[in-house]
Amino acid sequence: MTAAATQQQSLDAVSVGIMWDRLVAISDEIVTTLVRTSFSTIVSESYDLTVALMDRDGQLMAQGTYSVPVFMGTAPATLQHMLDRFPAHSLRPGDVVITNDPWLGTGHTFDINVMRPVFQGGRLIAYVMSITHLPDIGGLGFGAAAREIYHEGLRLPVCKLFEAGQRNDFIVELMRNNVRAADQVIGDLLANVTATKAGEDMLGAFLAEYGLADFTALSGEIRGRSEAATRQRIARMADGSYLNEIQIEGVDGPLTLACRIDITGDAMTVDFAGTAPAVRRGINVPFCYTRAMVLYSMKCLTVPELPNNGGSVVPITVTAPTGCLLHAQPPSPTGARHMIGHFVSPLVFGALAGAVPDQIQADCGMLDLMTFQGRHRDGHDVSTIYFASGGFGALAGRDGAETTPGPSNMAVVPVEVWETLTSTTIEHKRLLPDSGGAGAARGGLGQEVVIRNDSNNLLTVFCMANRTEFPPLGIMGGSPGRLRQHRVNNETVDPKGHYELQPGDRITMIEAGGGGYGDSSGRSREAIQVDLEEGFITPEGAARDYGIDYGTFEPS
Repeated sequence: MTAAATQQQSLDAVSVGIMWDRLVAISDEIVTTLVRTSFSTIVSESYDLTVALMDRDGQLMAQGTYSVPVFMGTAPATLQHMLDRFPAHSLRPGDVVITNDPWLGTGHTFDINVMRPVFQGGRLIAYVMSITHLPDIGGLGFGAAAREIYHEGLRLPVCKLFEAGQRNDFIVELMRNNVRAADQVIGDLLANVTATKAGEDMLGAFLAEYGLADFTALSGEIRGRSEAATRQRIARMADGSYLNEIQIEGVDGPLTLACRIDITGDAMTVDFAGTAPAVRRGINVPFCYTRAMVLYSMKCLTVPELPNNGGSVVPITVTAPTGCLLHAQPPSPTGARHMIGHFVSPLVFGALAGAVPDQIQADCGMLDLMTFQGRHRDGHDVSTIYFASGGFGALAGRDGAETTPGPSNMAVVPVEVWETLTSTTIEHKRLLPDSGGAGAARGGLGQEVVIRNDSNNLLTVFCMANRTEFPPLGIMGGSPGRLRQHRVNNETVDPKGHYELQPGDRITMIEAGGGGYGDSSGRSREAIQVDLEEGFITPEGAARDYGIDYGTFEPS
């Protein structure tokens, strides 16, 4: 029996399900390889990464279970840009192609995209892509301070890091000579290369085990089933046009984000006409990032139970006016594009509140990122990111989780690891009572984090905070969460600024709470009692938000 015949016979529903799960497991094993071989805490602790498996036609088949949502939305498009530069017929075993161009990759220069073509018997059968946020890429550093893209460091076009297995040492030296913490940067770069090689080996073994010639038929089955399921869920939403407009903090005043979502049958179009123009600070968003955030948001609302692949994005079209804040053009700086781009999800959710109210999440407090640059007290360079998080937005019948990021999913570096690697001290991390928005379901709590410079050297900190002027909104009558704030030595500072911390100086991150869902009169007395006992709300908060006198309160 030929391999093609075996393949045709094997693609029944049960076999597809088994092989689909296996591809996800392979993706997860590649992620494990990446984490274990990385040099920076950004990858090994915070998991600012993604692994994608794509078929020979460049279609997404599977991703690592733990992957950054936006990277998954950009990876297939990045592969197509790579193939425009190096067509499939020109690729050879051992080639590794890279880029960190914001408009070809993930929206800023700080993420490196590493792709390896996979061959079997001399035939191209698939692509493995690994994406990570680098510790540094030169320039001013990771922050919002840049006025144009040229301030934001080394911008690599699509190029071959390895050609037929031979490393291009010029690119390695170019990067080493232009970045801080060069050992970590190059170490993480090569960890991506190692991960893609592990993926190549496992994909070859997969085909051999199942007697398949390539992934074409299996990929088509996976994507076809996902597309059909997505279309079914969209078709359940009422046809119509759904609008939303929000104000967010900008640089010299508020900025407007607007969207219109048109649903017709089993497809939808999301358009961002009415959004403010790009600005001369590093908060602009290339369209690749905007589109990826839309695709993630719609995945949450349609088929979140299915492993991610290219099929679920087919029914969704995204557009935005060229030159607007969500479709920025070169030379606009984009370093802190997440500060604006993360608002795409609440903007979209707010628009669809009238279509699927029981599925919409209240606003999240979102991630808070700070870049620390300087020198460790033992002499080595420090260039790394601290991730903190506000509270998760509440959903129908479900409180928001405390200090949980959304719409992205990076993890916090453990205190002991952070202090060892930076020679700073985290004086405390504590939940902030009453910071989550009141509602029938309560928003997740924010937190306070205080970091002291004990390096005996000057440290420069780049702040990238949002939610400092416009709080996380509640939904369906829920209350907003508390605002975010940054302080240096107890003085409130610009949340998009950069600051020099002398030895002994402290920086404080006060994280926003998530928004509440539903009117607070609908919250059960038992839930309020638990909140009081756990310290999530204070007696004063109970009286203000729920009309409960704690002194006479008894659960029903």
